[in-house]
Amino acid sequence: MHNLPLISISIPVYNEADNIQRLYKRLSQLAIKMSDRCLLEFIFTDNHSTDDTWEKIQELAKVDNRIKAIRFSKNFGFQRSILANYLHTKGEAVLQIDADLQDPPELLEEFFQLWQQGYHVIYGVRRKRPENKFMHTIRKIGYWFIDKISEHPIPKNAGDFRLIDRKVIKALAKSKSINPYLRGMIAGMGFRQIGFTYDRDARQAGKSKFRLFQLLKLGFTGIINHSVVPLRIASYIGILFVGLSFCGMLFFLWQKILHPEIIHGVISILVLVLFGIGFQSLLLGILGEYLLRIYIILRAEPLAIIEQTVNFAEKELIL
Repeated sequence: MHNLPLISISIPVYNEADNIQRLYKRLSQLAIKMSDRCLLEFIFTDNHSTDDTWEKIQELAKVDNRIKAIRFSKNFGFQRSILANYLHTKGEAVLQIDADLQDPPELLEEFFQLWQQGYHVIYGVRRKRPENKFMHTIRKIGYWFIDKISEHPIPKNAGDFRLIDRKVIKALAKSKSINPYLRGMIAGMGFRQIGFTYDRDARQAGKSKFRLFQLLKLGFTGIINHSVVPLRIASYIGILFVGLSFCGMLFFLWQKILHPEIIHGVISILVLVLFGIGFQSLLLGILGEYLLRIYIILRAEPLAIIEQTVNFAEKELIL
């Protein structure tokens, strides 16, 4: 048994009291099924739930020491919760799943097999998902747009359901980003990566916390964190306006030569205004490039603040 690899199951939760018992039952069954291949530990990070989620986790942890849990002092967001969870795992590989059971934990068997073949990242690719057409269209457009402007390819139709090797965890631990977009970060790290296509199930209980606003916010984070295109838009607009003002100036001079009797005050004012806007935008774009890099280095907020723990020794806590 001691020669078997330890696999950590990373589970970020927020108001998932109705799903905790169902999730634990399936994870326990999975642990029994895979007991000849690996050992499992279950790491929960609670984003300061307002229901009975934390109490239910505490109850389970009393009878199963494989369960470890951290409760944050407030809601630090889904992506930060996942990263904090990763940093507190001990497994040679980590499977990240949601508590709503839309991503079947039983797929660990297939992911584990691919991991043993030498892949460092095995991510789930959703063939279909039970959601309305509007949200599906928004996600599709978002994935396409982020991929197009990102500095590196980001897998389409892939969420945070993935198995990653300890090497990836160590690389993530070196990141200074306090507002991570993990699927982009992991995709840009390299390593051997492979997608696994599956059908996503319907939510077992409770309501989704990922509505349109949260989806757009996550997409915006992905764009800002993995592309400098938005920052450079100011420079491009500046160049455009400078070009337009230059053309306006040539037109103004041409009109002045051909028709010296015509008053050209409006055109000259327009040229000056366009040039001023363009030049300022150009300077702001250049300054923004440098400020972005300084800001990323200097921001030093904690990833999350721990309020309570279960089955964690003090020396095991990273945050």
